Amino acid sequence: MSEELLINISPMESRVAVLDNGILGEIYIERHHKLGLVGNIYLGTVVRVLPGMQAAFVDIGQSRTAFLHVNDMQREPRPVAEKNKATKATKHEINEDDATANASADSLAVTPPIVSAQSTEIVPASKTLIQHRLHESQRILVQVTKDQLGSKGARLTTNISLPSRYLVYLPSSDHIGISQRIDGEEERSRLKTELSSLMQTVNLKGGLIARTAAERVPVDKLEEDIYYLLQLWRTICARRQEINHHQSSELIYQELSLPLRSIRDLVHVDTEKVIIDNTQIYEQVRYFAKEFVPFVYDRIVHYTAEQSLFDVHRVEDDLRDALKRRVDLKSGGYLIIDQTEAMTTIDVNTGSFVGGRSLEDTVYKTNLEATHAIARQLRLRNLGGIIILDFIDMLEQQHKDDVLESLQAQLTQDYAKTKITQVSELGLVEMTRKRTRESLGQQLCEPCSTCQGRGFVKTAETVCFEIFREIMRCARTYNSPKKFTVVAHAAVIDLLLTTESDTVADLEYLLGRVITFDVENLYTQEQYDIVLD
Repeated sequence: MSEELLINISPMESRVAVLDNGILGEIYIERHHKLGLVGNIYLGTVVRVLPGMQAAFVDIGQSRTAFLHVNDMQREPRPVAEKNKATKATKHEINEDDATANASADSLAVTPPIVSAQSTEIVPASKTLIQHRLHESQRILVQVTKDQLGSKGARLTTNISLPSRYLVYLPSSDHIGISQRIDGEEERSRLKTELSSLMQTVNLKGGLIARTAAERVPVDKLEEDIYYLLQLWRTICARRQEINHHQSSELIYQELSLPLRSIRDLVHVDTEKVIIDNTQIYEQVRYFAKEFVPFVYDRIVHYTAEQSLFDVHRVEDDLRDALKRRVDLKSGGYLIIDQTEAMTTIDVNTGSFVGGRSLEDTVYKTNLEATHAIARQLRLRNLGGIIILDFIDMLEQQHKDDVLESLQAQLTQDYAKTKITQVSELGLVEMTRKRTRESLGQQLCEPCSTCQGRGFVKTAETVCFEIFREIMRCARTYNSPKKFTVVAHAAVIDLLLTTESDTVADLEYLLGRVITFDVENLYTQEQYDIVLD
């Protein structure tokens, strides 16, 4: 597969497009006045503890307080020497000890402890109530795992993780993990052995996860990453101690900018080019790549032509299409994608595709083609949460299995974690996709000011009938007016003067009052006013 990264920089925003064989596969957008928070580390302040939800709201200096659930809190270390003593204690005594330990030295407010498997036993956070671990006004080190989505604040964790090119450092864990995308058992075993050895060599406390990019990477590169992460963690700890006396919430560590993150996270050996249209960012990316991703250094290209980089590669056209509700398939079929707050639904239709041999064959081919389009649209639009796929009903079980297998194969290219179910009797497939940031539609669009996000407006006829009811209500309430003036949209006034003119005449006779009309071009079709004269 041929892959290219296009990095477009403007004074307002940074955009990174991932092209698969010349086709837009993913798009990342970061507006300079509204930078993403995921990965940022804050010294936050607990605003409110909710025992009923086992969660807390934490002020991190943003417009909305962030949300921290007890399951996202680091596990508390307990010395092995105290294990037997704790097991003999009553449930009340255990809870009391935990509360005292946390309150005495603000243990959770300091930097996450270094957890060693040789010296401690891990107690699952789910077994400790949040009201015994946090209190209002407490200072706590947290990391953002999800950006603000709509009316919801950011999602937090106290399980700090620091990513580099090949590794992820977990200061509060003792786990060594390997990316699930690394399939070879021999390679997985090699990485685990080498990481264990390196951790002992540099006396690194904590845990490590080998990222997908670590596959077949020599040990010296892994060692460089470990030293980088160790130094970064020391810097964060020092920064935390510096601002400990401050009263306000503070940013401790800010994640890399979008162009640098894309080099760290998105490029791999199959990436043919990284094309950048800004001189300053081009130099920054080259410096970063030389230090951390040297194999891509010679593939970084500075784009200097007058025509826009995204226009040359049709990215702007693909972006416009990605905001449409309908996605056309090459065969003539199409998808209808509807995103709501609760879930996203994707409906598959045959459209103008008539097939050849039979209806079952036509449906089967349309569904197979749809799996490719669905996988691409999920990545491109960054759709997350619960997703319902409404495939066209198929009769043969083998066809259902083939469609599901095709969908699973296409989703292997997705960076986000997905989980899908079997095809139901109704042809529905339920799936989930991890959501860490806003979808493309949420980033670039807002609810329609006319329909308030419903997707439809009342007909002119419906508004006319509402006006008639409002006039009769006013006539019963106010006796003095001798004339009513209706101010409304042109389409509504036109209907009142033509099709509904007889109704208007009957209403004037019934009420004994004159009704006049005035067009207001700034009104939407649903807006109107009744002026009493």
